[in-house]
Amino acid sequence: MPTPEPPARPDVLKELAALREADAPTRGGRTFAYVYDPAVEGLDALAADAYRAFADVNALDMTVFPSVARLENDLVARVAAHLGAPGCQGTFTSGGTESILLAVKTARDHARATRGVRAGELVLPATAHAAFHKAAHYLGLTSVTVPVDPETYRADPAATARALTPDTVLVVASAPSYAHGVLDPVAEIAALAAEAGVLCHVDACVGGWLLPFLRRAGREVPDFGLTVPGVTSLSVDLHKYGYADKGASVVLYRDAALRRHQYFAHADWPGYPVVNPTVQGTKSAGLLAQAWAVLRYLTDEEYTALAARVADAETRLLTGLAALDGLRVLGTPAAGLVAVTATGPDGTPDLSTVLHLADEMRARGWYLQPQLAHGALPPNLHLTLTPATADRVDALLADLTTALATARTLPPATPAPDLAALAATLDPDTLTDEEAAAVLTYAGLGPDTGTPDRMAPVLALLAALPTRLKERLLTEYIGSLFQI
Repeated sequence: MPTPEPPARPDVLKELAALREADAPTRGGRTFAYVYDPAVEGLDALAADAYRAFADVNALDMTVFPSVARLENDLVARVAAHLGAPGCQGTFTSGGTESILLAVKTARDHARATRGVRAGELVLPATAHAAFHKAAHYLGLTSVTVPVDPETYRADPAATARALTPDTVLVVASAPSYAHGVLDPVAEIAALAAEAGVLCHVDACVGGWLLPFLRRAGREVPDFGLTVPGVTSLSVDLHKYGYADKGASVVLYRDAALRRHQYFAHADWPGYPVVNPTVQGTKSAGLLAQAWAVLRYLTDEEYTALAARVADAETRLLTGLAALDGLRVLGTPAAGLVAVTATGPDGTPDLSTVLHLADEMRARGWYLQPQLAHGALPPNLHLTLTPATADRVDALLADLTTALATARTLPPATPAPDLAALAATLDPDTLTDEEAAAVLTYAGLGPDTGTPDRMAPVLALLAALPTRLKERLLTEYIGSLFQI
């Protein structure tokens, strides 16, 4: 009897490759957000091989898989030597959001244990990452947002001091802030927190790995890590300028006693005793292994050279932007992030030109991230520079010049009057799912329409909406993308 033919199997790798064709490129230096391309030959393959070697290792229990503890101790020790102080301890996490959430949980539980604080508050500069607000939301805390300097976009120590109360559990500074790429006055803010007996977290998710190497490459970089008096915790993403694959981050604490508040332990159930250092329980050790491999493979000298390429790209970009009439860089970039706004004839920021410029650059094969105005902080385009962009700066500036000229000839990016009038009548607290979906469909963001080729009209509508309505519609839109 003949052996039956095995069933035909789909070419799943070919299908995955086809899906990637619609994505922004993650290599090549044309995507100026979300990706960090070191342009180091062989590094991607190394990370992938390391991940595969540990993909099926469960990092839930390091007593069963002791390699997990060894890899994490090695990795955290490298980060601690880079940014820590004697006695500091840390944890490997899935990314900056988890590192921040854990630091906030630690601060909350520390304040409860040592000061009896129940209704805790986070004191945050207006430029602090949204992950802190997410952590406050998850953990039942209140975000107290304080203004930043309107010229430098740096956190304001005086405003921070005025915001401190007996309920404050954590004060935050950024190194640098994501939105504008500027370095907050960490030492001043940490000193204020210490005087008030409050913990201070430095969000160095972006700059934590890069800034010390920029210093080695010749830049002046003030201290911002755990050696600064008053800094009690710090987060640093290794999937940014450490060039590991996402997600890979570390949260450091001044000592093990403080880190202990991060852990969750539960023995009051009939299963195995649970101790979770992080939010996740079961997780692959693959991400830990690939981060370990990348940091072990690249030497300090190589990281310094990569930092120098970022600094060179930044210098040449800033010089080129300064030569373009009607563009203005916001603040003083400190670590590879640049925010630039477009101005009108009167010199004030021009939202329409900013949004059209983003669309025009995307049509030319570049992704620059649009950021809407926030209070007195103007709308702008965000650029993340990496070593791969160093060879792209001249081409970027050339396309930016022609794109800017085109953007200024386009009609103002404004929402349709009838759509804006409808939105003005909506209450986010009573808005039904059907009404929200109808507004999105009318705006060209229906579940079957895909992402519009030009986002300027959509973003102009978002810019005109009250914050809570904006959040409600964004939630509905993202939900519509995940429908089965």
